[in-house]
Amino acid sequence: MYAIIATGGKQYKVSEGDVIRVEKLDAEAGASVTFDNVIAVSADKLKVGKDVSDATVTATVMDQGRAKKVIVYKYKRKSGYHKKNGHRQAYTQVKIDKINA
Repeated sequence: MYAIIATGGKQYKVSEGDVIRVEKLDAEAGASVTFDNVIAVSADKLKVGKDVSDATVTATVMDQGRAKKVIVYKYKRKSGYHKKNGHRQAYTQVKIDKINA
């Protein structure tokens, strides 16, 4: 059984027991999180639309963190302009506990 959920502007295919990294959520480690925006659920047959309007996915927050640094380098030739910048995206690591369909 799997479900497709949407959170943080992205979609994730999840099954029970999966550990995924999603965009930062406002929850502490050990807290329970419910994803209400379920797009599809598949047990034996794929269900979408009105069939999954009341479906939810429950997960436990494992960790809050930041990804590896990505270097952003801006450069314009012949003018001597260059600028180096770095970015670390914040994430929340969650473990999928139950798919309620």
